[in-house]
Amino acid sequence: MKHGILLTATLACTATLAEAQQTRTLTGKVQDSATGEALPGVNVVLKGTSIGTVTNESGSFSLNVPEGDATLVFSYVGYLPETVSAGLKSAISVGLRPDQKALDEVVVIGYGTVKKSDVTGAIVSVKEEDLKKVPAGNVMETLQGRLPGVDITRSSGSASSGVNITVRGNRSLTANNGPLFIVDGVQYNSIQDINPNDIQSMEVLKDAASTAIYGSRGANGVIIVNTKKGASGKTRVSVNSYIGQTDVVYYPLVNDAAGYVAQKREANRASGLWTGPADDSKIFTPQQLDAIGKGEGYVWPDLFLRKGMQQEHQVSVAGGGDKTTFYVSADLYNEKGNLRLDDLNRYSTRFNLEHAVTPKLKIGSQNQLTYYNQNVRRDPLNIANKIDPLGAPFDANGNVMVFPNNGKDINPLSDEEKGNYVNNTRTIRTFLTAYASYQLLPSLNLRSNVGLTLINGRNGTFFGSNTVDRAGSVPLSAYGTQFDTNWSWENILNYQKNFGDHSLSVTGVTSLLTFTSEASRAQGANQLLNYQSFYALGNANQQVVIGSAFQESGLVSFTGRVQYGYKSRYLLTLTGREDGSSKLPENRWAFFPSAAVAWRVIDEGFMRDVPGLSDLKLRASYGLAGNYDIVPYASQSLLTKIPFAFGETGAAGYAFSSRLGNPNLQWETSRTANLGLDFGLLQNRLSGTVDVYNTLADKLLLDAFLPMTAGVGFITRNVGETRNRGIEVGLNALAVDNGDLKWNVGLTWYKNQEKILALSNGVDDINNGWFIGQPTRVFYDYEKIGIWQADEADAARAFGQKPGQIKVKDQNGDGKITATDDRVIVGSAVPKWSSSFSTDVSYKGFDLSAQVFARYGQMINYEYDQIWDPQGIENSSKQDYWTPENPTNAYPRPDASVSKTSLPYFSTLSYRDGSYVKLRAVTLGYNLPQAWMDKLAVASARIYVQGKNLVTLSHIHDYDPERGAAAASSSPERTLTTSTTAATGLRTGNAPLSNPIPRVVTVGINLGF
Repeated sequence: MKHGILLTATLACTATLAEAQQTRTLTGKVQDSATGEALPGVNVVLKGTSIGTVTNESGSFSLNVPEGDATLVFSYVGYLPETVSAGLKSAISVGLRPDQKALDEVVVIGYGTVKKSDVTGAIVSVKEEDLKKVPAGNVMETLQGRLPGVDITRSSGSASSGVNITVRGNRSLTANNGPLFIVDGVQYNSIQDINPNDIQSMEVLKDAASTAIYGSRGANGVIIVNTKKGASGKTRVSVNSYIGQTDVVYYPLVNDAAGYVAQKREANRASGLWTGPADDSKIFTPQQLDAIGKGEGYVWPDLFLRKGMQQEHQVSVAGGGDKTTFYVSADLYNEKGNLRLDDLNRYSTRFNLEHAVTPKLKIGSQNQLTYYNQNVRRDPLNIANKIDPLGAPFDANGNVMVFPNNGKDINPLSDEEKGNYVNNTRTIRTFLTAYASYQLLPSLNLRSNVGLTLINGRNGTFFGSNTVDRAGSVPLSAYGTQFDTNWSWENILNYQKNFGDHSLSVTGVTSLLTFTSEASRAQGANQLLNYQSFYALGNANQQVVIGSAFQESGLVSFTGRVQYGYKSRYLLTLTGREDGSSKLPENRWAFFPSAAVAWRVIDEGFMRDVPGLSDLKLRASYGLAGNYDIVPYASQSLLTKIPFAFGETGAAGYAFSSRLGNPNLQWETSRTANLGLDFGLLQNRLSGTVDVYNTLADKLLLDAFLPMTAGVGFITRNVGETRNRGIEVGLNALAVDNGDLKWNVGLTWYKNQEKILALSNGVDDINNGWFIGQPTRVFYDYEKIGIWQADEADAARAFGQKPGQIKVKDQNGDGKITATDDRVIVGSAVPKWSSSFSTDVSYKGFDLSAQVFARYGQMINYEYDQIWDPQGIENSSKQDYWTPENPTNAYPRPDASVSKTSLPYFSTLSYRDGSYVKLRAVTLGYNLPQAWMDKLAVASARIYVQGKNLVTLSHIHDYDPERGAAAASSSPERTLTTSTTAATGLRTGNAPLSNPIPRVVTVGINLGF
């Protein structure tokens, strides 16, 4: 029996070996079908199997294939795949055709499109799949670090937080530096309303030649968004859903009870009141002594920070027939912040429709409705960080102690008592667009766009007596509304024609935009019934105030653009736009021209023999742009009501408002020169762009403060000049592509140098922090060089100081420290450079991606370092302070006789290097096998898990410097109609502790039917 089994096994193995040996060797060579150039690294796979190889340096390959007919599949980056039947041949020659898809990819340039290969300006295109890699409530947050020259930071970690966006630095000093958003051909700056899953494509226009067609509106860059449309054929349904938890992992804690006690003792030792624990009764209250004796203490910030939540659920349906197509979606986004009373609910729906009335006439509409319900709370951490940690937040019965520490502080937890604090905003934003397109001639098209944005917002607040805002005063209620109406009407005439090797495109545009805003606000104090919140202002009997406001402005424009190409090798674009703004009545009109040229060097005959080079294009452009972003009526002096009386009788009095009108206001203008290089290597397996630019802005619109004797506060003037110059580099490499395994790597690096070239009267503006020759956001202060040490007592005395106090540099060496001679620029809130790295790996059904973002060379004014009370009364941040036994150079000696406001040079302690490297996101996904999908009647299914803000490396412990990086931007995005996301002090680089940016871990699913 055993011998029988052995014989059977032997015969089976012999048959198997014989079958395996029935193979033959097939050799061949692969080359470019057009040039005959050998192609190394081509994937060669026997169809229907995993048997394969790659070509060598000479384009040759050798592969063992089964006897009989063999069919091979050839694939290579930058070329169309090819399937070849070798028959019974032993050697074959294969020619692959270049894939022109990448070069023929359509890029939106404003009022038209061009092939990617014909682009003459500095434009970055974002693919649909890139918008989905980092799910977020705001689509711009998903692109942080991915766009060279575009600086994107999150304003804060609150649920209502927006993002700060600047393109190629800050040009203006007081006007908005944010880019213009064009959604489906119409201006719409509320980009946070748009769900990333609704977006088909996005382009960022950066140089003046690209933005000139938008005239003054595009002075700070243009971001064009096109939403998805339907398509004829099968109706497609997609479901995108994720839910995640947020957690604050980077938050620096202040002193605990032991640290507080130690600092208070040292402060009183310095003043001579305390010499040892026996003197504790001289400096601590009985309640504090009791807590010290029991070893009790409280970490107040931990009472407020909690785990938050983010979730979004979106469903879309797309389809249509031969003449009509549609796209419909509905979306729900909900976020609960890391502080109670901080949450956001957003509901939106979109409906896009297109219909071909006749072969020549097409009409369409893109519409979105968005509803926000948002609760915002006052920052409780500012007080929580300063409260004495020996004081209990709750009484013996567990109730909130409204005034702990013997009434010195109000407990921020009192805001969280039911109905005690309300700050609610509700906003409905309706975005309607419609168009009609008529093909007048085969080469001539006329299109008319109409857009309407309606914004209806309501903000209601109620602060009870025992809240941080009222601190024991009578309750205060307020109710405000705002209604905005923005109209746009544009007519676009496009002519396109090819004449042999020549191509010509001519575009003409007329544009009319109107902006109207109405607002009203009422408030009253001493509303007796708290449960009525802000809904019964009529019951208030104190401080009743009613106000309303109205603003209206308009912009009329005429635009022309000519694009010429010769053999698609030599390209020219000329653009001119005339804008007229109602905000500048005496200088209403301005003309903004631009020119751009490009040379596709790769198409020249002498480039054919250059090995490895697959694409090369040179670009150059120069253009003029404008800015009129000032408040309406800045050219006029307005009246305002003031309290007035005749004896004991009240009367209405009127005076000029704080702004003095200036009827001679002109356009702020900027001139930009740009040189660019686009290249591709190894059949575009490695591709990249490099841009160098220089922007000069003059006639800046500045608010100049006037002396008190003028009777008014300030006037808007055209003064000053700035310059932004920089370099942008973007690289992309397909490192591995061998069938099942693909690995793509992306890298961006950009450096922008801001400089103020001129100011009013040619002198620095110290009050506003503007200095000629410096960036727009700088820190001007004394330069701290250490702490006076014990052996420097005599030297310190010469400056009126003593050991243990802050030592600053005597800049001019005159033996005294003065504000005029010894303050210098100690740093800038603007980074020296920013960079990002992304990697995307896919293997069969799995995909793994990661993004790393870095900012280098920025300084922040760190609020944590400002939370330091030398007297030891309030709690302080954990610092290495000077004592006779600890002669440090970090922080001065606590001293109960010196308050924070009287401590010399205290402001110098909080300047920090804000450079950081952040692991922005890591995503692991899995696409379910198609066999499973067929059983479930699902076209596609992907599940994923993602972490955002996972690791941050910086010189600052337990703090995310991105929270302070927003200070480099003067244009925080507005999230709602009634509030802005800018925190106090952001313009000067304050790095606040409020609303820290959280770590987010989400799980999600993408389904297609």
